[in-house]
Amino acid sequence: MNIHVLPVVNAVLNGTSAVLLICGYRFIRQKRVNAHHRTMISAFIVSILFLISYLTYHWYLVAHNEGVLHYPHTGAIRNLYLTILFTHTVLAATVPVLAIITLRRALRSDFVRHRRIARWTLPIWLYVSVTGVIVYLMLYQF
Repeated sequence: MNIHVLPVVNAVLNGTSAVLLICGYRFIRQKRVNAHHRTMISAFIVSILFLISYLTYHWYLVAHNEGVLHYPHTGAIRNLYLTILFTHTVLAATVPVLAIITLRRALRSDFVRHRRIARWTLPIWLYVSVTGVIVYLMLYQF
C-alpha cells in the first residue's frame, strides 16, 4: 500500500465521522434511540480508524525522515490555515476523552449525565471532524 494515500483516507474518515455525528444528532432529536445508538457507535469506530490511519501516516513520515508538510501559501490564507489547524489540533486532543466518557455514560444508561456531556462532545467532535477535512483540502488541494 502507498502510505501517501493516507491523507485522503483520513479526510474521508473525518468527513464520514461528521456525517454520522449529524445523523446521530438528528436521530436522537426524532427520538429514534436505536438509530442514534448505532450511528454514534459507528462514528466512534470511524474516528478510531481515523486515529490509527493518522498515527500510522505520521509514524511513517518520522521513521523515513520525510518530515512534515509545511503550508506553502503566505499572507491571510496562511494565517487562516494556521488558525484552523491550531484550533483543530487543540480540540482534537479532547475528542477521544470526551467521546469515551459520553459513550460510556450512554452504555451504562446514565442518560442524564450522558446528555450533559454530549452537549459539549458533539459540537467539539463535529468541529474537529469538519476542520480535519478543511485542513486536508487547504494543505493538499489548494
